[in-house]
Amino acid sequence: MIRGLILIALALAPAFGFAELPTKRVLTLGVAKAVAEAAEVDAHRRGAGVVIVVVDDGGHVLVLHRLDDTQVASVEVGIGKARTAAIFRRPSKVFEDQIREGRAAALALPGATPLQGGLPLVHDGHVIGAIGVSGNTPQEDEDIARAGAAAAERAIRAASGR
Repeated sequence: MIRGLILIALALAPAFGFAELPTKRVLTLGVAKAVAEAAEVDAHRRGAGVVIVVVDDGGHVLVLHRLDDTQVASVEVGIGKARTAAIFRRPSKVFEDQIREGRAAALALPGATPLQGGLPLVHDGHVIGAIGVSGNTPQEDEDIARAGAAAAERAIRAASGR
């Protein structure tokens, strides 16, 4: 009887203005590891000592790799770059560019690390996480992050059978 009432309530929900909840894509630990590993391979190929951080869409750390002899300060900077790309849904470089162009107000954005090297990870048009890299030149950090982001696309395609 209760099951029948639940089914009736679900069937009538749209008529009463109750919307169906959207399905949210999430970054799995397996994909996050693949992202970090691909970025690490690229960093080793370049001889770069960096920190690689992969976060979920809320900016929470899933994977962190600090390569040998990388400066300790890059840990927090890498986390900040990744978190910025995730919560603002755009590359962290956007904010660095805004500041360089005179928009000092970008410095006041809560939770923003306005430094190049953080990229959002996007699936089906939705940000599901981000990667941040810190330790070398800004461009090299971003290039290493881009290698990780490309691995995310491949891993997601493989997992979904596309």
